[in-house]
Amino acid sequence: MFINHEQSHAHSLETLNTLYEYDDFMLSIETMVDLGCGSGMDLEWWATRTTRDEDPEPLNIQCVGVDLAPSLSVARKYPNITYQSRDFEGEIFTPKNKKFDILWSHDSFQYAVNPLATLASWWHIASEGAMLIVVVPQTTNIEYKHQAFYQPAGCYYHHTVVSLMHQLAVSGWDTGSGFFHKSPASPWITAIAYRSSHPPMNPKTTSWHQLAELNLLPKTALDSVNRWGFVKQQDLVLPWIDKNFVTFANH
Repeated sequence: MFINHEQSHAHSLETLNTLYEYDDFMLSIETMVDLGCGSGMDLEWWATRTTRDEDPEPLNIQCVGVDLAPSLSVARKYPNITYQSRDFEGEIFTPKNKKFDILWSHDSFQYAVNPLATLASWWHIASEGAMLIVVVPQTTNIEYKHQAFYQPAGCYYHHTVVSLMHQLAVSGWDTGSGFFHKSPASPWITAIAYRSSHPPMNPKTTSWHQLAELNLLPKTALDSVNRWGFVKQQDLVLPWIDKNFVTFANH
């Protein structure tokens, strides 16, 4: 979807720079993992964060990059970056037995062959209340009043705001306290969820009503479930991290 690493990172910064404005949030982070880190430009952003004081101090976030690529040159530049050459769907090692406070997945989760098992696996390496940020393209869109479907190589699923919410919640991630963003003019969905105290559930037997009862869904999704028995995207009005709300009725 991006022509080069710089373009991908520029898109990441739309979310990263907004997160950086929340000082208490940034100070609370000790560990993070970039799941499908690619060239490592996003990873470098996390590794080089400082306080926003007049005399800034480094946050020294311990950063881990996970990717199948054989090497990551950026990891050698910073003592707080380590690299694991492995599939992000498989076993991931946490640094010094510390679980991750931030799990970052930009332009990578859509390549998961088993997305539900992947989200469940990520739940197990996340610290209590950890934040998961997933950015994926929606490949079912409307262009010039016609349906447009895309199937990039290596992508086997079509993700939407509702499907992401569903997969996250059943995998133990709290979307009720989370955030979602998508512009009608852009295919990119950003979903932010928190690790709940509820472990991943059986996706074959877990209903929308059960997810609602566990408070894993946003209020407008809960209202939709109560009305229809499932979630309709046009019912959703969801908060974003800039304190605005996104209405999905026209997406």
